[in-house]
Amino acid sequence: MQQSTVILITLVAYKLVLIGIGLWASRRMHDETDFFLGGRKLGAWVAGLSYAASTSSAWVLLGFSGFVFTNGLSALWMLPGIWGGYAVVWLWFGPALRRESKTLGWVTPTEYLSANTHGGGRAAINALAAAMIVFCFVFYIAAQFDAAAKAFSSQFAMDYTASITLGAAIILFYSLLGGFWAVSATDTLQGAIMFAAALLVPAFALVAAGGPADVWSSLEAHSPDNFLDWTGGHASLVFAGLVIGLASIGLGTLGQPHLLSRLMSVRGERERVQGFAIAIGWGITVNSGMVVLALSGRALGLMPETGEGLFYLAAAELLPTVLAGIVIAAVLSAVMSTVDSILLSASAAISHDLGLSRRFATKQLTVSRAVMVGITLFALLLAISLPDTIFNRVLFAWSALGAAFGPVVAARVAGREPSARARIAAIVTGFSLTALFYLCGGISAPQDGPLGWLVELAHLPGDPFERFVPWLPALAILFMSRQEQPES
Repeated sequence: MQQSTVILITLVAYKLVLIGIGLWASRRMHDETDFFLGGRKLGAWVAGLSYAASTSSAWVLLGFSGFVFTNGLSALWMLPGIWGGYAVVWLWFGPALRRESKTLGWVTPTEYLSANTHGGGRAAINALAAAMIVFCFVFYIAAQFDAAAKAFSSQFAMDYTASITLGAAIILFYSLLGGFWAVSATDTLQGAIMFAAALLVPAFALVAAGGPADVWSSLEAHSPDNFLDWTGGHASLVFAGLVIGLASIGLGTLGQPHLLSRLMSVRGERERVQGFAIAIGWGITVNSGMVVLALSGRALGLMPETGEGLFYLAAAELLPTVLAGIVIAAVLSAVMSTVDSILLSASAAISHDLGLSRRFATKQLTVSRAVMVGITLFALLLAISLPDTIFNRVLFAWSALGAAFGPVVAARVAGREPSARARIAAIVTGFSLTALFYLCGGISAPQDGPLGWLVELAHLPGDPFERFVPWLPALAILFMSRQEQPES
């Protein structure tokens, strides 16, 4: 049986399963809490695996493996930040976020951001947060569409535009069916598939390369300059910036609405602790597998068109035909299904946080689904008209939301209740600085003039000024401001 036939059969079967999950979940929705939080009844395995899969997906399988394949050992400074993000969210943020959201009946993480503020201040925070979530998530969704389209194009010789449109249509169809129950169940399935693939493909690559010793010998003989250098060939302060920038990727975790929602939806404290163990175990295994794949792929001389194509190329060339087809199709489906969590959070930001669902109380689910359609179409246009790497699109959205919302959440968990003005100032500051350094980093060379120094800083390896620096003034604003008086 040809590999393309196996891929097609597996894709069809997987999509039928997702549709079945959507139909099953649609019967469990009765109100907004069910639609956006699954009735706060998630168990440890569903919460842990769905969180882990939503954290990573295309980013780790395609983006992270490609980043290590291209940059070598210096890319691994990213791992402490990634795993540290898991721990902070589940063990520090988690207890307060779950307890307060259940006690006060909150439906979205935005309500945690604006808690204990009043009147116009609260409304302003909700509106600002909703606008930023939608803006950033269309970049995030576009990256997932791009990943799916590239896979469709490579496996079925389809035109890129046709591929990305087909992928978006499939995602939208099953995302509209089931709400949070469907999202969590499909993400759990996705997490299990990614876990298996992250063991299988690297294992075949390592064996084909002759084992760890042969991989290392080959890399020493044939890898690019500084590939095996933990500093990436950078000295002193530049290396420090590299480490800070890569490790600071974990800070983005602290401001992601679709991840914080998992903590709000978990059934109890026992499930939260167990969910953390499941999520961190998954993260360590999958990220480590992609490191093995990247190094083994380099040792084998695999030459994908871009680093992000390594996973699919390795699966196609190293696995038996039928198994390769199943793995490629399963991972393609998993990559696509990540969008459902993001769509749900973006829909919640508009329909709930902006009050549309209250305004149309009898048509809450209709409003939320209409918002999903609009966001999907916007992201589709972005992916087609503004091509960029998966890694860059996801990291911009990740870093911007992390710097905007993470400091406010951290301040509240630490016992501070900043004023509404301080929260708004911190959100705008974190987001704006991230966007500024991201845009400066897109300029190809240092520029003369008063802003030339910004361009140079934005080009530092590891992007520390994009990922870490925006947190500092945001936190300073929050901890130096006056305290808001709690609501009576």
